[in-house]
Amino acid sequence: MEPSDYIFGLRAIIEAIDAGKEIDKIFLKKDLSGELASELIDKIRQARIPVQRVPIERINRITRKNHQGAVALLSAITYHKLEHIVPQLYEEGLLPFIVVLDGITDVRNFGAIARTCECAGVDAIVIPEHGSVSVGGDAIKTSAGALHHLPVCRERSIRGAVRFLRENGYQVVAASEKAEINYTQADFTTPVAIVMGSEDVGIDPEVIRQCDTFVAIPQFGKIGSLNVSVAAGVMMYEVVRQRLNANMEII
Repeated sequence: MEPSDYIFGLRAIIEAIDAGKEIDKIFLKKDLSGELASELIDKIRQARIPVQRVPIERINRITRKNHQGAVALLSAITYHKLEHIVPQLYEEGLLPFIVVLDGITDVRNFGAIARTCECAGVDAIVIPEHGSVSVGGDAIKTSAGALHHLPVCRERSIRGAVRFLRENGYQVVAASEKAEINYTQADFTTPVAIVMGSEDVGIDPEVIRQCDTFVAIPQFGKIGSLNVSVAAGVMMYEVVRQRLNANMEII
């Protein structure tokens, strides 16, 4: 990790938050305490920045300088709010297409998905505040720069984001090998959001219950699952295929 990717030290992080720096995540030493630490924690809560309590060794792997038990990872992008993106897409007369990522933590998968999103005309990616990949320099590089052009919405919960999308006229389609409906049977010619889950645990069952449709990509091999970035690409280009066949504008 490059020094430009993080800030260390209690006062330095407080000042960065006050200055409106885009912070992706903050690591705090497990037993960190004191007046300045309490001030920082209050700032973190007010700014709704994801925070993790970690052993001192985790922070030392980032920097050996006088970090005082606190390191903030800077985001390489500016996050957007879903509540702003959704009406904007309608106002622009677009047929919205959003990809929701539930628990994707591998930066290479995330970058590959973002790259395909940009190529397929996706309007925005939604990720959760907690339990998600950090959008740093590695993600930008893996996405081949796509994340500089594609809005990323970091929301408090994926369940809430899915509920909001449905309330605003989106068909929300969850993808999983456990579904019985073939992905080509879903109708993607309406405003749509595709939900993809992590490879190890998939989509949260509570999120699935919020979705309109649950579909699977057929598989005929022996290993049982596709890489999530590949599966996301298959789903996205089914949207593209259906919309092109219906003579709809892709972007």
